[in-house]
Amino acid sequence: MANPQAGEVALVVDGERHVAKLTLGALAELEAELQEGSLVELVERFEGGRFSSRDVLALVVAGLRGGGWRGTSEDLLSREIEGGPVEAARVAGRLLARAFSGPGGV
Repeated sequence: MANPQAGEVALVVDGERHVAKLTLGALAELEAELQEGSLVELVERFEGGRFSSRDVLALVVAGLRGGGWRGTSEDLLSREIEGGPVEAARVAGRLLARAFSGPGGV
């Protein structure tokens, strides 16, 4: 079970449940992957509904890696996310919100 208090979000990939979390290392990987702008700009894009599928993919991969998964963006491209792109975007938004909120947040 994912622990929202610890910033965790659950995601089912190819029928297997994973716990995703944006750790400091995962955030650093995310910044490197995005290669432009800042995490603040990424948060603003999500808050304004102006995020891209590339943003969603980068966030989901970073969160999964923060949760212990060792795959890459390329690995995730051929996997089935339960709930499809809409669920992936929802998870990405929750990861961001939980990473930057205090205990008892989102």
